[in-house]
Amino acid sequence: MSRSWLRSCHPNRAFPLSGFLCPLAASKVRFQRQIFLAFSRRCATTAGSEVRVRFAPSPTGFLHLGGLRTALYNYIFAKKHGGSFILRLEDTDQSRLVPGAAEAIEDMLEWAGIPPDESPGRSGPLGPYSQSKRLDLYKQTASRLVESGHAYHCFCTPQRLELLKKEAMRTGQTPRYDNRCRHLRAEQVQEKLALGASGVIRFRLQEGVEPFEDLIFGWNRHEVAQVEGDPVVMKADGFPTYHLANIVDDHYMKISHVLRGSEWLISTSKHLLMYHALGWRPPVFGHLPLLTNKDGSKLSKRQGHIFIQRFQEDGVLPETLLDITTNCGSGFGTNRVGRTLNELISEFNPSKITTHSALLDLEKLPEFNKIHLQRRIQDEQQCASLVKDLQGQIRRAFSGEIQDEDVLQEDYIRRVLHLRRGHISYLRELVSPAYSYLWVRPSFSSQQVAVLSTEAKHVATLAIKLAEERGEAGAVGQISQDLKTLAKKIKSTKYPDVMRLIRLTLSGLQQGPSVAEMMVALGPAETVHRLKKLLLLHETN
Repeated sequence: MSRSWLRSCHPNRAFPLSGFLCPLAASKVRFQRQIFLAFSRRCATTAGSEVRVRFAPSPTGFLHLGGLRTALYNYIFAKKHGGSFILRLEDTDQSRLVPGAAEAIEDMLEWAGIPPDESPGRSGPLGPYSQSKRLDLYKQTASRLVESGHAYHCFCTPQRLELLKKEAMRTGQTPRYDNRCRHLRAEQVQEKLALGASGVIRFRLQEGVEPFEDLIFGWNRHEVAQVEGDPVVMKADGFPTYHLANIVDDHYMKISHVLRGSEWLISTSKHLLMYHALGWRPPVFGHLPLLTNKDGSKLSKRQGHIFIQRFQEDGVLPETLLDITTNCGSGFGTNRVGRTLNELISEFNPSKITTHSALLDLEKLPEFNKIHLQRRIQDEQQCASLVKDLQGQIRRAFSGEIQDEDVLQEDYIRRVLHLRRGHISYLRELVSPAYSYLWVRPSFSSQQVAVLSTEAKHVATLAIKLAEERGEAGAVGQISQDLKTLAKKIKSTKYPDVMRLIRLTLSGLQQGPSVAEMMVALGPAETVHRLKKLLLLHETN
């Protein structure tokens, strides 16, 4: 649809509604005028009235990356315009509900730092926020559609519908309902209802769908009546389908903008027909491009690693997930790594969202997490939380092996975190075998020492003196220089082997952080304690 058409539909322009146009054409022009007025009002929505957006997942599974991204864009949009972010659970498919999923979805939004303003857990003025608790409202609306002639009772059996489907597939056609029951006379319907016949309610699709302007995909229209049969809006069990429930809820919850996945774009014309049939003003629609795997394939719930709880268990920070799922997409002023939620809100611009799929490269997750973990370590309050987390991990990983409880002290763990920031991607790395020396005193043999040097006693003596002289004030850079000076005093052992010997004594490892960093991390007292073990080993051999 062109902008010239939009200008031609300006409400101040005189429309020749009679004399020159047939009644059908006049009706179409009236509707075009309504479209223009609605479009004008929508453009002013963010400035003139409250922005209300919703994230409406189905608790038939747990929150995954695709769902988190949709929730995030809604949250950012709401906060950008000082509006409200609503969580609504679409739990009308009772047969597929997963126990605990509803609560877990809200918990994960809280954990991610994008909590809803209104939800089943938080309540709100326009609830309930679970569709299974709003059945009377859907029934009333469906009855209203039937009474106005926009919907009708359908009594076709599942067996008949299955036969239609098989016949369509046999002839290579797309399965669709043949609208048989829309032609039943009123007395036939009443007779069947009186006999207690089971049935559904279907919405009567109309041809001549008007275009709508999507915030992201621009002007769209889908002639649903040409490719679909009349859709079910109320099932035989008294529960609504998505098509009815979502427009009823969006209307009564005063949703101003609907931001959802692009897979719903082709259904929007159908929903707009329902809005029009009910005389309701529709919200502004924006359909987000798909979030896909790096190779362009669709994210699947069968990929266990895409669930948010899995990331949480693996030590991925919530801000990391928010950053990587927006970094691979569009809608922001910059595309740099390491953005905070406040920065995302500040930089958000819906006009910058493209229609291209967002390719998610989870191989970059460690890189993103390292940046956000470093930021947390540098923040005093967040670092305190990391300390508590790490204390718990240390106890679980080294239960019964810790010789000195001082390794669980906050000051010690905080020092370790600051020394390792920028080097680790996940907190759990610090309880891996590569860092066990920080929490458990290592063991080494005289044979390992002999391979490196015959001057172990001299090395140990000089290193003990260095640690005692520098004390707690020793910095990594200064101790590094001191170690180079120390190595020059050793006659027959080269500098690399001197460092290997001290590293072995302090950590039991051949590789790891610099010896200077190990000494600073362990502190002078523990460093001396471990070096004395090297002296003792030498004296007993």
